[in-house]
Amino acid sequence: MSSEKNKPTVQTTGHAWDGDLQEFNNPLPSWWLWTFYATVIFAIIYWVLYPAWPVGDSFTKGMMNDITYTTADGKTKTTHWNTRSLFLKEMQVAREDQAKYLKDINALTFEQIRSSEEKSAFANSMAKVLFADNCAACHQAGGNGVVGRYPNLLDDAWLWGGSFNKIQETITNGRTGSMPGFKASLSAKQISDVAEYVLSLSGNEANAAAVKNGKAVFSGQGGCAACHGADATGQDFMGSANLTDKVWTIADVAGADTAAAKKDAIMNVVKNGKTREMPAWKNRLSTTEIKILTYYVHELGGGK
Repeated sequence: MSSEKNKPTVQTTGHAWDGDLQEFNNPLPSWWLWTFYATVIFAIIYWVLYPAWPVGDSFTKGMMNDITYTTADGKTKTTHWNTRSLFLKEMQVAREDQAKYLKDINALTFEQIRSSEEKSAFANSMAKVLFADNCAACHQAGGNGVVGRYPNLLDDAWLWGGSFNKIQETITNGRTGSMPGFKASLSAKQISDVAEYVLSLSGNEANAAAVKNGKAVFSGQGGCAACHGADATGQDFMGSANLTDKVWTIADVAGADTAAAKKDAIMNVVKNGKTREMPAWKNRLSTTEIKILTYYVHELGGGK
C-alpha cells in the first residue's frame, strides 16, 4: 500500500483510449526549444538579406549592397549581391594587387628582391605556378631533373652559368648543348682509356695506366680539352660539363652499382655523343615572368 503512494506521478496530456491507455507529456528541454527558435529567426533574417526564394522566373534579390566589379577584359558590371559577383570582385582585387607587385618586382634588382621578405615571398609564390606550368614537364616538379635528359636545378652545378644574368639569359633565349660522338674517330681502347681518366677526375677508382693514356687522348687526339677545358672543369660559355665534380647530368655514373657499370655509362656518352635543347621562352612568357622564374631557379640551386 505504501509503495503505491510513493510512486512518482507521471504527467499526461489528459487523453485516454480504451479506458487506461494514456499519452505521456514529455516536453522538450528548454535549451533545445530556444535553439530551434533561434534557427528559425536566423533563417528569416537570411531570407530577407540574401538572394533566396524563387518568384516566377526570377528570385528575391535580398537587401545586401550591390557589387560593382571589373572583369578580366576590362568591362565594369554592377549586380545584386551574390556569391558569384563577390568572387569576381575578389578576383579583380587580386589582379590589382598582383599587378602592383609585378610592377614593383620589375623595377627591382634581383638582390633587392632577395633582401625584401615580402617581395621574395611573392616572387617564389608566383614562380612555383609558372614553373609547374612551363618547366616541370622536363625538370620535374621539384626541379631535380632526369639524369641523361634534363639537368638537376637543385645542385650548384650550372652548365651555362649560375648567376642571375646567366639563368635569365638561358630562360629567355634557350640553350642547345651538343657533344659529338667519337666512335668513328677514336678506337675502342682510346675510348676505354678516356673513360678511365674521366672516372679518376671525380675520385672514382680507375686503372692507373689507362688513366695516363686517357689523359693523353683527352688533351690530344680526342680534343676533349677544347670543350671541357685543360683542367676538365668545363666552360660556361659553351655549356660543357665540369668533369671533376661528382655531378653527372648525362652519364648516370652515380646510379651505377659497379665500377664497370660506371665506366660503361661514360663510354656510352663518349661513343655516341649527346644533344640536348632547351627552348626559348621569350615568346611565351613576359619579361617579368622570366625575371620571377630566374629568381626562383637561382634560389632553388643556390645560384652563384
